[in-house]
Amino acid sequence: MQAKPTNKRPLVIGTIALAVAAAVVAGGLATRHSQAEQLKEAAAERAVQTVNLVALKDIAGSPIELPARIEAWSRAPIYARVSGYLKAWRVDIGAPVKAGQVLATIETPDLDQDLRQAQAQLAVARSNLALAESTAKRWQSLVAQNAVSRQEADEKQGDFISKQSSVAALQASVERQQALKRYTQLTAPFDGVVTARNTDVGALVNAGSGGAAGSELFVVSDLRRLRVYVQVPQRQVAQIHPGSLARVSVPERPGVTWQARVQSLAQAINAGSGTMLVQLAAENPKAELVPGAFATVAFDQAAIAGNAVAIPPGALIMGRNGAQVAVLDAANKVRLRKVRIARDLGNAIELGEGVTKADRIIDSPPDGLADGDVVKLARR
Repeated sequence: MQAKPTNKRPLVIGTIALAVAAAVVAGGLATRHSQAEQLKEAAAERAVQTVNLVALKDIAGSPIELPARIEAWSRAPIYARVSGYLKAWRVDIGAPVKAGQVLATIETPDLDQDLRQAQAQLAVARSNLALAESTAKRWQSLVAQNAVSRQEADEKQGDFISKQSSVAALQASVERQQALKRYTQLTAPFDGVVTARNTDVGALVNAGSGGAAGSELFVVSDLRRLRVYVQVPQRQVAQIHPGSLARVSVPERPGVTWQARVQSLAQAINAGSGTMLVQLAAENPKAELVPGAFATVAFDQAAIAGNAVAIPPGALIMGRNGAQVAVLDAANKVRLRKVRIARDLGNAIELGEGVTKADRIIDSPPDGLADGDVVKLARR
């Protein structure tokens, strides 16, 4: 009897399906492993911070530029010498004035009454003096005739001298009142410009007002010449002398400079700032510079040394350890170095010591950057 052949097709299909499933599983595991490795590499790459280096500025030979303030060569606050009410003012702010020109007039009813009273008292005293003089003369003639005693004649003479003193005192009082009366007109002390007017018609005016700042009625300033004050760091003081030239600039007139000459130095270092006050004079014929303005003064003779290192302010790290910068060594590891600030140049900080031009200084170091951290440079 012949055996019936066996059907192996389902077995082969199952085997193939199992192999395909195993391949899919193996492929999935391999893909997941590759993705995990990529995530690890990405995390490790993100853990290393990316930094930029400072582009060192060549400031060698550049003039020293320092902030300054401008003041009028002559500035006169005008106060009232008499009390009363402002009757009228004749000039306003910005008006040019000449020496002796009337700025305002003060109405002084109390002073006028005091003057009339003093004049009346003087008239009475002069009448009494005339009577005392004639009496003294008559008594002197009677003494010669032995009609009166010498004692009585001397008493009349003494009364005459006393009346003379009274007249002199009252005359001085009248002259004082008259002198004060002349102060009812406020005048300009010199040629200049009215830079402040702090009163108006009808305002109560008190004599002197204590001389407090802001209580002056007018301010007259001479703008033809100006004083420029600048605080010079101790390191540069020795390079500046009376007669030295400098250039003055103001932000509202970019590209325009005025020549100034050093007039005097304070000859003392301010212990708080480590600077010396220097006064310069600048001619201002067109009144382009104004008192009270902030300016920049450039000293060419005090140029910056060739080995100076200047970094942007953002590269400086200020903390409990003082001023520091972050530099990179050959292995791209961070090294924090303590530095000394020589001068603040505004858009740059000049360092006195701690780094050289050969050092790779990190610009705007990230927060938390520590000594020994490994970093990488940003691609450019």
